[in-house]
Amino acid sequence: MRPPHAGDARAIFDRYAADPRVTRYLGWATHRSIADTEGFLAFCASEWARWPAGPYIIESRADGTMLGSTGLGFETPHQAATGYVLAYDAWGFGYATEALSAMRDRAAQLGVERVYALCHPAHRASARVLEKCGFLCEGTLRGYSEFPNLSPGVPADVLCYAVRHAGR
Repeated sequence: MRPPHAGDARAIFDRYAADPRVTRYLGWATHRSIADTEGFLAFCASEWARWPAGPYIIESRADGTMLGSTGLGFETPHQAATGYVLAYDAWGFGYATEALSAMRDRAAQLGVERVYALCHPAHRASARVLEKCGFLCEGTLRGYSEFPNLSPGVPADVLCYAVRHAGR
């Protein structure tokens, strides 16, 4: 994993950000143009400038192929959100578990006390990955978040999973 850079725009767009199968359960809209992806990369740069970590690109160790992205979205120095998105052809190989575990561990290294992730209730595969990585379901947040690729403009329920790092 590595921080993204401006030169990643085309690969991000082509590999996963413009694929409706991939973005179905995400909290951001499927990218319609490379400009959408460039906006994401500007956001990434601002997060890395402000915090000790931010979004990461997930690459194959074997050949450097871009597989997706993950990261930490800090709310405070002690609390951050995480998640992941993988290209469709990278599903089912354990990359999500590996990426999420890496973010959980990176957060602990940075002294983050609580890392959480939101999951659409119908996205059972993602819920299983969260549970496998030690995240506990804290409950359902009613009408909490929009899923623009499912029901644009309609607040939906989400499952909130979190892991706490004891002693911090």
